[in-house]
Amino acid sequence: MIAIFKKRPPTTLIGLKLERNRMEGVVLRRTNGGLQVQRSFQTSLSLDPLTNDPELVGREIRNHLNEAGVREKRCVVCVPLNWALTLQTKVPALAEADVRSFLDVEAEKGFPYAPDDLSISYSRYRAPGGEQHATIVAIPKNHLALLERALKGAQLKPLSFSLAISALQSADKESDAGVVALLIGESNLELQLTSGDGVVALRSLEGAVETDGNQKQVDADLVAREIKITLGQLPRPLSETVRKLRLFGRPELTLPLLKELRTRVASMGLEAGTGGAQQINGFQSPLSTDQVNSPALGMAARHMLGQPHGFEFLPPKVSAWPQAFARFSSRKLVSVGATSAVVVLFLALAFFFQHWKLSSLDSKWRSMEPRVVELDGLQQQIRKFRPWYDESIRSLRIIRRLTEAFPEDGSVSVKRLEIKDLSTISCSGVAKDNQAYMKMLDQFAKAKEVVDLHRDQVRGKAPDLQFTFNFRWNEGVSYEN
Repeated sequence: MIAIFKKRPPTTLIGLKLERNRMEGVVLRRTNGGLQVQRSFQTSLSLDPLTNDPELVGREIRNHLNEAGVREKRCVVCVPLNWALTLQTKVPALAEADVRSFLDVEAEKGFPYAPDDLSISYSRYRAPGGEQHATIVAIPKNHLALLERALKGAQLKPLSFSLAISALQSADKESDAGVVALLIGESNLELQLTSGDGVVALRSLEGAVETDGNQKQVDADLVAREIKITLGQLPRPLSETVRKLRLFGRPELTLPLLKELRTRVASMGLEAGTGGAQQINGFQSPLSTDQVNSPALGMAARHMLGQPHGFEFLPPKVSAWPQAFARFSSRKLVSVGATSAVVVLFLALAFFFQHWKLSSLDSKWRSMEPRVVELDGLQQQIRKFRPWYDESIRSLRIIRRLTEAFPEDGSVSVKRLEIKDLSTISCSGVAKDNQAYMKMLDQFAKAKEVVDLHRDQVRGKAPDLQFTFNFRWNEGVSYEN
């Protein structure tokens, strides 16, 4: 493709981060000496892009941009991690050309959506033993379509959709050391674990950020427990490579949390610290005007300097003109001219053979068309109802067994249920008294699929006794309807 069709990196770009009813942004400009932040802004949104009319959301975003004096149209957007579905899988020894097809099949089996309904991206990494693994991340296309419509209503042209935490902490291909990165947001906390050349785990920790009036604080006990659970789910050789914990976010939240976490994570072999600006293709990523290395800034800087930011969810839009010009490049024209004489000699024979072949295939198609239509209808029904009948979807069985153990009078209830790899389950809830809680646990422990049942924590007093327990779901036990 000739140079005039090559995309040039923009000299000015808007970086945006959307999180529920809040928007953060920077306007970044590339100069000869590096990158310069021209504007940074934070504002509340009264409309949610997923639940309100996209045109009204776009109008509100445009009004905020006008107030901030932002006129640039091109933007990159950090989407919330809680929009994403994640899946980890081992990659067998395959030819490189076949790996993407394998990961697509794994995504189709592992996610409770049809592949056409998801925008899928993945990160591959190599374990210390040499085995290759992949983290597959998917976002419903409906979410992205609503966001694109809102941005179009705001007169913006999105160039990339990615995850906020990956824009701040990328995998280091030159190092085998693992890093746990935490990004503290307005209402939740995002966790990413990288090792070597890829992303190993992604989690959104709901309920970690607590609001007391106008004050926000992070539950350090919950965060430390979730870090321990995340590391415990990794193979031991891989978890032993994780040595650093990096916190990103506003200083008034990160610094107190860092102080509380240092002693807690030291026993896990982690060295805790705050995240700093990273080198990007030789450039030092700048800070915004409030001296915060924000995800919107990190993503905009990486895009302008041509460094991938981990995951991409914006569907590619390739112009027809470059494709047509590449198809008929000068080298191909020479080849066509050299073979045109031979083609002319056999043109009559080719047309005759083509007519005969098409007539034969058309006759065969007319005979099989009714059966093909019937089979296509059955295939559509299978795809529609497969998640509800496929026994490989064990999450529904786990929830069913757990539900059967809880009393119907509501004396014990669930606040949070987390299922990892369809085998490790953590459950938190509230009980009216310890007797009801113990009775429920005894009842649940009788299920033959439940192994390694552990009571992690019981605190509070009746009638507001808070508990946490975890267990493993034994894959070897057959399921009975």
